[in-house]
Amino acid sequence: MKQEMKCVSCGKKVESEKNWVEFPCPGCGKVKILRCEKCKKLENQYECGKCEFVGP
Repeated sequence: MKQEMKCVSCGKKVESEKNWVEFPCPGCGKVKILRCEKCKKLENQYECGKCEFVGP
């Protein structure tokens, strides 16, 4: 079963978005962080579910 791709900040599905980003968690490097264009632009906070790193 394929995992849904959602923005970690707002929960919006990013699969249909044009400009979204995916990167490894800066804290642990083990979790993929997905962010929609809006949350990235507004610098909304996100939190890693594994190491609890918080970043904008």
